[in-house]
Amino acid sequence: MPVRPNRASLTASMLAGALLLSGCFAGSPGTGTADRLNVGMAFQPAAEMSPYSDDAVLLSKLGVTETLTSLDPDGTPRPALAESWEQIDPVTLRMTLRPGVSFHDGTPLTAEHAAAALHDAATATTPPRALKGVELSAAATGERTLEVSTATPDPILAQRLTAPGLAILAPSAYREDPTAPDPVRAATGPYVLDSVQGAASATLSANREYWGGAPKASGVDARFIADGASRANALRAGEVDIIDTVPVSQLPTITGHQVLDFPLPRLVSAHLNTRKGTLSDPALRAAARDAVHPAQITAGVYAGQADPAKGLFGPASTWAAEPPAPQHETAPATPQGQPIRIATYDERPELPEIASVVAENLRSAGFTVENVVVQEYSTLESKLLRGDYDVVIGTRSYGIDTGDPVGYLSTDWTCGGSYNLSMLCDPALDAAVAEAGAADAEQRKQAAMRIAAQVLAHDAVIPLAHERTRIGVAPGVHGVAEDSFDRRLITAETVPGA
Repeated sequence: MPVRPNRASLTASMLAGALLLSGCFAGSPGTGTADRLNVGMAFQPAAEMSPYSDDAVLLSKLGVTETLTSLDPDGTPRPALAESWEQIDPVTLRMTLRPGVSFHDGTPLTAEHAAAALHDAATATTPPRALKGVELSAAATGERTLEVSTATPDPILAQRLTAPGLAILAPSAYREDPTAPDPVRAATGPYVLDSVQGAASATLSANREYWGGAPKASGVDARFIADGASRANALRAGEVDIIDTVPVSQLPTITGHQVLDFPLPRLVSAHLNTRKGTLSDPALRAAARDAVHPAQITAGVYAGQADPAKGLFGPASTWAAEPPAPQHETAPATPQGQPIRIATYDERPELPEIASVVAENLRSAGFTVENVVVQEYSTLESKLLRGDYDVVIGTRSYGIDTGDPVGYLSTDWTCGGSYNLSMLCDPALDAAVAEAGAADAEQRKQAAMRIAAQVLAHDAVIPLAHERTRIGVAPGVHGVAEDSFDRRLITAETVPGA
């Protein structure tokens, strides 16, 4: 089985990635092969394709990994590797696997394999975010049946199992490092991950034994092209068939190609550091909130190609159409030159532009913007999570882990949240999230809107825009997934162009 590159080779591959960003694709695997798909992905792997990281979404979008359940567009769980399930008691689902599924290494999928994969995810040093606050266990009860349980009742367990980080992998994936399973030739999806060239590219072949039917393409050559203009150039030049996340600035240049455009459950926002630095003062956060003008961003940076942000949840969530207004308790102070440090990442080209607009808004209000740091996300992540900056401009899917808004609120806005960029900690808010976590699906949505209003009342975040995704597709290519949860892109039905 091919071994993923170590850290040293990853550094070398980053250099290769720089060549890709310049538009030099000569000699890339698969280029010029008519029955293969060439794909330009916006985000580079941050953890060597470990499914226990955000790389799980890359694996899912490339058609490599699958989970026991999947999400419909409305967020309802549907069959995937599990063909059916039933609630047998308040804490347990009995699941039946679909027949005829094999891993990419040829091992037939059994309930013991599925249970072991879930166990390893649940006991990992850093479990997938979907398991935050959940004590999950799984045990096989037959060749194709397993029981998945939680320590306390979990109304969204079937939804939770849709999270890309809970992909079911073969036993071989865990041999080298159980804490970071290797998905190379170890998953169940329509495409087999054959090799990963660090942060530069990945090579995939068709899984001809795929349970859903043989894929239409013979393989996929994926390039991780962080620069949006370079992705668009590659599409125009015919070097790739599909690019995800077409930058708004590149839309006028994408002629003769199809652009799929639909709303995402994704918020573009300015996180304000509530714990450290200048904006730990609630009055100065209120001043920052008043200083920033989101309408300038949707009209200017996005040229009207993003939806105005009314709150944390956007138009992709029809249940959030009329959010309650936040009750701000702190009056804004007048800034007296207090220093502000801003950070963002460059995989989405709109973000540095947005950071510039926000910086100018804050300067005009009387803050001193010391610097605006723009780096690759993989380089920046640890600093963001440490709270090294006063303002973080970012984009975040609130449906990416489970499709459940309460799960997003827990990871991003509670004291122990694993992605709490605003460093917010309010015991009352934590209690509200915990209470919502025990509610059923419809009640959770209503509670989520109330909790979002509490977050906004702290001025912990300034909602700027709700993104729409734009996927660039070359002529003749069809069958690209339009997934509002941003988990699927390449499927067995994706057909290469002529």
